[in-house]
Amino acid sequence: MPQTGKVILIDKAHPYLVEHLTQLGFECHDHQHTPLDEVENIVGDYFGMVIRSRFTLDRDFIGKCTNLRFIARMGVGLEHIEVEYAESRGIRVFNSPEGSRDTVAEHTTGLMLGLMHFLFRAGMQVREGRWEREANKSYELRGRTVGIIGFGNIGSAVAQRLSSFGCRIIAYDKFKTNYGGMLAEEVSLETVFREADAVTLHIPYADYNHHFVNQAFLESFRKPIFLINTSRGLVLDTQALVNAHKAGRLLGAALDVIEYEEQSFSTLDIGSMPEPFHYLRRADNVILTPHTAGMSHEVMGAHARVLAEKIGQAFGQRA
Repeated sequence: MPQTGKVILIDKAHPYLVEHLTQLGFECHDHQHTPLDEVENIVGDYFGMVIRSRFTLDRDFIGKCTNLRFIARMGVGLEHIEVEYAESRGIRVFNSPEGSRDTVAEHTTGLMLGLMHFLFRAGMQVREGRWEREANKSYELRGRTVGIIGFGNIGSAVAQRLSSFGCRIIAYDKFKTNYGGMLAEEVSLETVFREADAVTLHIPYADYNHHFVNQAFLESFRKPIFLINTSRGLVLDTQALVNAHKAGRLLGAALDVIEYEEQSFSTLDIGSMPEPFHYLRRADNVILTPHTAGMSHEVMGAHARVLAEKIGQAFGQRA
């Protein structure tokens, strides 16, 4: 039988998710604009919570969730939720990386092609009245070695898309083994350093990989590379990236995520950013996009379907 109870919506939820939670017997209450202090006063009444990234769910907040049995995070990152503590209190934590795997993989592939064919630079030059063909001679993906760091939902989806370009795909994932196959070769990080022509990052953010891409990382490559980050800004040290760019260690870089973003990723005061960010803005072989890799028109419906199924399997009939 469906589980009855109340679900608090901290952020805007796709109608599909609300509809299916209701079908499961839940009563959904919209609090997407309610301030944190008011949410804290009422959250103890709720069985479930739907959230994106508006609030940090730390121990103090979770301690107020006396009847909570699940947190549904619409999206991938869980760095703003103390997952282990929540689970120790009997709260299931769901996220939906499957929902954005396709749009992030497509965006990543587009950034890689944009970098290797210098589309951003050439396009801007034409707009300025410049017609520079030789300087924008491209690098073909065919025959290149692409290193994927993190071979989960998104990393494997990137490999799937790149497989049709005739490139060699190698993958490193510190948490997985025996994941190589038709899509990618399973390799060590040292192999990535030695053989990659382009590297794309698909790892979550946690304390253990803060600035995973740092000065030592970027100095370890045998040759200059193209670097793409569509994962989390804080896994990459921006100053170290600038240093590598100045030293000629990069053929180009594309960042959809910036380490200086605030938690909800919804705003960025560009004028107040530190100098490393402005250096990247000025570099004509650097592409910056505003954390939009996971923001297709279809993606919120996909997150909703994934979460509806996971909640349904855990607390009622299959959604």
